[in-house]
Amino acid sequence: MMSQLTKIRDALTSIEGLKVYHYWHPRLTAPYCIWAEEGEGDSLWTSNHKQEQIITGTIDYFTKTDLDPMVDTIQNALNEVENLGWNLDAVLYEDETGLIHFSWNWEIA
Repeated sequence: MMSQLTKIRDALTSIEGLKVYHYWHPRLTAPYCIWAEEGEGDSLWTSNHKQEQIITGTIDYFTKTDLDPMVDTIQNALNEVENLGWNLDAVLYEDETGLIHFSWNWEIA
């Protein structure tokens, strides 16, 4: 499982200028990115043994910039990760914070 997670971490932390945190962030001003694993997806079982474990999670990006090009940069980095499936789940404007919040779901084998 850890090798799967390091692929996602490495893809995000390789993006120049992107502040990336696992699970949480210190009090920061936007933009920043938080990623976290959440559980197990539909893993492959054969002969009563798990042959391949699928890990699921989310990536959240917070920005104040309308049409922020970092969104495309994040998605391009995700496309480069082997055995990673992802989708843009939501884009929301948060009234309380004044931030635009992009959220992706992912699964990795």
